[in-house]
Amino acid sequence: MRILALAPLALIATPALAQAPEKPDPARLKATVEKLVSFGTRHTLSDPDHPTRGIGAARRWAMAELSRIGDACNCIEVANIGRGFTGPRAPNGVQIVDVLGFQQGRDPRRVIIVMGHIDSRVSDVMNATSDAPGANDDGSGVALVIEAARILSHEKFDATIIYAITSGEEQGLFGAQLLADTAKERGWTVTAVLNNDIVGNTLGQGGTKVADRVRVFSEGIRASEDLKGQQARRGDGGEDDGPSRALAKAVDGIAATIPGGLDVFLDRRPDRFSRSGDHIPFLALGYPAVRFTVGIENWDAQHQDLRTEKGMAYGDTVDRMDFAYLAKVTAINVATIRRLASAPAAPEAATMAGALGLDTTVKWQPVAGAAGYRIRWRRTDRQDWTGARDVPGGTMAEALLEDVPVDDNFVGVSALAADGSESLVTFAGRGN
Repeated sequence: MRILALAPLALIATPALAQAPEKPDPARLKATVEKLVSFGTRHTLSDPDHPTRGIGAARRWAMAELSRIGDACNCIEVANIGRGFTGPRAPNGVQIVDVLGFQQGRDPRRVIIVMGHIDSRVSDVMNATSDAPGANDDGSGVALVIEAARILSHEKFDATIIYAITSGEEQGLFGAQLLADTAKERGWTVTAVLNNDIVGNTLGQGGTKVADRVRVFSEGIRASEDLKGQQARRGDGGEDDGPSRALAKAVDGIAATIPGGLDVFLDRRPDRFSRSGDHIPFLALGYPAVRFTVGIENWDAQHQDLRTEKGMAYGDTVDRMDFAYLAKVTAINVATIRRLASAPAAPEAATMAGALGLDTTVKWQPVAGAAGYRIRWRRTDRQDWTGARDVPGGTMAEALLEDVPVDDNFVGVSALAADGSESLVTFAGRGN
């Protein structure tokens, strides 16, 4: 296992490429999923040392794929991180290993993470020997990560992109916890975490087809905020504008610009009802994180033994997937990464004032490298920003919005790159 390397690779940030961006390839996505399925099972507790079967073989293959892409561009460094975990679904302990590809930007410590989990399971979560193809859950997410790396490896960015293939999701979000802890220990500034889990089917339970949208889940009240912070957010009316929700709204806006793409169903809860995924440990540490999941799920194809009962086939197999749809979800991820990696970091904090007046004064913390800032506002009965005003960068970190009364408007501030790439929006609350 190689030690996690963080040394920059001397890349210089440049504006986005002028030519039309390359589109994800459904055939390549399918080939990746089929290869992952060929390992039989990728259960977290399966044999890590078998050459052709189990999670170890699958991880080694995924690492080789990212290394191949990195060698072709001389821009992605691949490494593993690992740690032992014990829990109800791993009572004897298990060594969790994440495969990471680092596409270093000008700022090696500001990162955007796109991830999927490589482990799979059947009906019995402790069954580590039966075939568990895990085509959609979550071969689809792993294929998306590898395809995103292939496409974005041809470009250079300000932020560092981490292509993460985690393990242990089904046993307790172990690999995501490991990566989130690593981000905190290394002092990374995490701009965004895009968790892709079950992103490759359009035919759902009962034969219902939903092929025009993808769900993006995000938290409102922050898991990382203490009671005082939650009360302050409630007082400011910022329940719909935390970092995770700001990321989801950005994804929604970016998706709307992709011709022939998908609508983003902005699901205003951290995850599906009473369920969770690999973005949750990042939210607990205060990082902006969202989960992509298909518009409709098929539970006959999730966490199921391979079998046929009364004419009904069960199991997470490749034939149930829609790779043209997966390519569209991949395109949204790629476009989101491209914009956020080209933009500066979001302002760490913003405030507004103007009680008993018709104008609002907005202040924010300057962002290193920002060419300018965009002040956004909307009436408090709206969910989406309706007004915007750009101001230059430099030392200026204050602006007056005339005839925008603070009582009836929400305000946020984002940072802009020279090419116009925009960061996430930081919600402006009350100052001290």
